[in-house]
Amino acid sequence: MSEVELHRALALGVIATALPTWFALRHVSAPYGRHARAGFGPTVPARLGWIVMESPACVAWLAVYALGSRALGLVPLVLLAFWQLHYVHRAFVQPLTWPRDDKRTPALIVALAMVFNVVNAYLNARQVSELGRYAVNWLYEPRFIAGAVLFLGGLYVNVRADRELCALKAGGAGYRVPRGRLFRLVSCPNYAGEIVEWLGWALMTSSLAGLAFALFTASNLVPRARSHHAFYRERFPDYPPERRALIPWVW
Repeated sequence: MSEVELHRALALGVIATALPTWFALRHVSAPYGRHARAGFGPTVPARLGWIVMESPACVAWLAVYALGSRALGLVPLVLLAFWQLHYVHRAFVQPLTWPRDDKRTPALIVALAMVFNVVNAYLNARQVSELGRYAVNWLYEPRFIAGAVLFLGGLYVNVRADRELCALKAGGAGYRVPRGRLFRLVSCPNYAGEIVEWLGWALMTSSLAGLAFALFTASNLVPRARSHHAFYRERFPDYPPERRALIPWVW
């Protein structure tokens, strides 16, 4: 099997797991964060677990990217900057903003996320620096421009919403209802932003690897948003009735 065939098979494998992942998470919320519960084996500190499971998407991605024969091309370097803009923040900056607490995450969740992030890092980094063909004029393609706008807009929403949630927890009073700004219409603008980001990435790269990541992200975050929305409604009787889970006025 050639690398092109292996790369395609792995990307199709990620796509194939998206639907069963969505179905499973729709019925059983992943046991971390506000949905943490016993019965999933040994646990690790939540902050440490997050850094360990997310860092391959940054570090392994860089290592695979550097091995590509087109790693010094202008467009691959631009795509590198977009990817790392998200993952340096996600893996190393974001967890440092969390309030200090004793929350823990199942080691199983950390291990599964690491496996996915290694596979996903290989797929997307190899696409960008070796298997893809991105001439300089790709930067002027409508697909790239539209994708870049979606990516940056989604990143802004994702980061801003996460910061607002962290600020709510900083007082140590537990979970509270986020209000105003990005949370006025939906319960999980951070997840909406992240889904939009990776749809933008799929457009920017116009690749099977990018599409696979976008679909898998949605398969994880759409059910998670539904669980968060239900959590708020059950815990807070005065939760705004007009607010939707993920898509304003729709769902």
